[in-house]
Amino acid sequence: MAIQEAVPATTKDIEDAVSAINGDLGMLWMLLSGILVFFMQAGFTLVESGMTRSKNAVNIAMKNLLDICVGSLTYWLVGYSLMYGDTSNGWFFWSGLFQGEGADLFFQTMFAATAATIVSGAIAGRTKYSTYVIFSVVMTALIYPISGGWQWQGEGWLTELGFIDFAGSSIVHSVGGWAALVAAILVGPRIGKFVDGKVLPIPGHNQILATLGVFILWLGWFGFNGGSQLAWGGADAIGASNVVLITNIAAAAGGLGALITTWIWYGKPHLAQTLNGALAGLVSITAGCGNMSSQGAFLAGLLGGILVVFSIEFIEKKLKIDDAIGAVSVHGVVGVWGTVVIGLWGIDGDTGIGLFNGGGITQLGVQALGALAYAVWAVALSWIVLFTLKKTIGLRVSKEVEEKGLDLAEHGTIAYPGKRDRGE
Repeated sequence: MAIQEAVPATTKDIEDAVSAINGDLGMLWMLLSGILVFFMQAGFTLVESGMTRSKNAVNIAMKNLLDICVGSLTYWLVGYSLMYGDTSNGWFFWSGLFQGEGADLFFQTMFAATAATIVSGAIAGRTKYSTYVIFSVVMTALIYPISGGWQWQGEGWLTELGFIDFAGSSIVHSVGGWAALVAAILVGPRIGKFVDGKVLPIPGHNQILATLGVFILWLGWFGFNGGSQLAWGGADAIGASNVVLITNIAAAAGGLGALITTWIWYGKPHLAQTLNGALAGLVSITAGCGNMSSQGAFLAGLLGGILVVFSIEFIEKKLKIDDAIGAVSVHGVVGVWGTVVIGLWGIDGDTGIGLFNGGGITQLGVQALGALAYAVWAVALSWIVLFTLKKTIGLRVSKEVEEKGLDLAEHGTIAYPGKRDRGE
């Protein structure tokens, strides 16, 4: 019996095999990254509940659970198609119901849920659960996906202009942040927040939970930004690894920026503001994590951490808007900063594309236009939806319910049963 000689592999055979392996690795990377982003819902739950009153902790948990349930289903039904479907004008997209599959659909779904969750904390402690359910549906089904397609679909009008938002400083975070601003204005402040022109603190019930939540969000952000490379292998593996590294540098710088700022301003380093500073550092680099040097990421995160402290103080004390956890500042204001900073010292490979590193003013103008477009879209659509809800079913619970706590009135249970002895 003759023995067949092995046929040497051609260059094309080797390239095909490598491409297949990289494709599988890329799918695995997106799947694992999506799982990390899913875990961010736990982080949001802990941050929001820890920074607000204990009598509303169940309500916070229910809203975050709702967001992932609603977001998963609405995005699967229509959201993915509205974001990644076919387009003839670069503004609106559609390819039919139930589009997307596998790791890609799962990964993108987690982003939609995140955009909705941002609104939750800002209006904590005084908002009807039924109203929030409706807004969460609209946010994940329409507001977020339509505007997301402007850049991420690949043929959107912002893509054609050269707008950069690698992982969503504007597309996810500022859209959620500006929606939160509208919600906070229309719902109004919590009882006892503004009295006789004075701003009174309403401290959160558990800063340790809030701290743990920030650590979870920080961890999840490695998937949020790193997974947005959308591939693994060769240059993509190097790119995704650098994105994770740069993300961590910016987060650390943001936390440090807020810590130093509050130490100087308040006389002592402030935990809640420092936690928001770390989150601000993460938001600051989300758009530019694929277009920023490590030094640029450090500076972007540091300034984001400083900016968020001033923004929270300004919105609360000057504008008299009650944002219970600082969501508008962390995600909205700093989301704009994270988008615009690419036009200041962003890079494309080894080439500077920012105003301060030889790239001129063009990229800065495009980034500013994109940030403005997302702000206008989120404010306008959120205002229409929430104002309609306010005039129909109402946004806010009664004074009696708010004082008693939303947990019992809205959900019939409390987070911490039994007597609580604070040792006072």
